[in-house]
Amino acid sequence: MIDINATLIAQMLNFLVLVVLLRIFAYKPIVKMLKEREERIAGSIKKADDDAAAAEATLKQYQEQLAGARIKAQEIIDKAEKRTREDHEASMQTTKAEIDQMKQAAQQEIQRERAQAVEKLKGEVIALSVAAAEKIVSKKIDAAENEVLIKEFIDQLDKDKIGDLPC
Repeated sequence: MIDINATLIAQMLNFLVLVVLLRIFAYKPIVKMLKEREERIAGSIKKADDDAAAAEATLKQYQEQLAGARIKAQEIIDKAEKRTREDHEASMQTTKAEIDQMKQAAQQEIQRERAQAVEKLKGEVIALSVAAAEKIVSKKIDAAENEVLIKEFIDQLDKDKIGDLPC
């Protein structure tokens, strides 16, 4: 059996005093410290969540800015390509116009030189005709001599022909 004596009561009383003292001096400060720690951890978690949300917002903003920058860069590239094409086309048109002008100038020069050659040829034909007429008129000749003179005149013309064209 259990024997209840003064030692047991003193031990129980000591235990109760110890529990009260521990509750006052140890349990309340430990609970208070645990609550403070819990609040700090909750605050840290909230701050970390807020920081993560801010980081996501900043990342989203940077991605939007990057997309905008890419669009602007593409627009700049497109404008530069368009300007290059326009400059190239303008250069081609200018070159074609210059080539056409040079062709026209060359054709006019050819026409002028052809006209000068024809005039020179006419002058030579006239001079030769006059020379032949002088020979025919200066001599009184018969038909055979006349034919010989005409043949010589034609041979003279063949020697003096210009280019591949006979006079």
